Amino acid sequence: MAEKFGNGRWVKEGYFDNRTPDVVVGQITFASFGIVDICLAGNLNGEIAGKVVQFRNPKFLDDPYAGEMLGDFAIPQIGKVSLLSFDPHPLLDPHPYFEWFSRDQQHYRIELELDDAWEMADSEYAAIIGTSQRIHKEYAISLERSPA
Repeated sequence: MAEKFGNGRWVKEGYFDNRTPDVVVGQITFASFGIVDICLAGNLNGEIAGKVVQFRNPKFLDDPYAGEMLGDFAIPQIGKVSLLSFDPHPLLDPHPYFEWFSRDQQHYRIELELDDAWEMADSEYAAIIGTSQRIHKEYAISLERSPA
């Protein structure tokens, strides 16, 4: 069963950087956990492939219950992209949909409203370039050994 992070309430903000082919790095701020590094094998999909996307969730709730419900959530998150897209299904209205499997095959997804995610502007990118490089350097090698 996929964990939807309390119907999105437990996800505050984050970004995914897919400038390196076949690797997506980023960070997501979660209730109870704070900032979590993300490193996934795969790519963003559709019009955002090979780009950097950022998101903010106006429905965020810093709920202490989140930590209890997500007690086995691995930090950092290392795994494999299932679908990271702004248009996940032809029969649904376009919306940000971020789904992945962790190294231990836990299934996670975040669904947001249309205006809650966007392609990052060059002026915004300068703020995350060092973090993306650090995450890639520290965790991308783990993708080769990951069973995900």
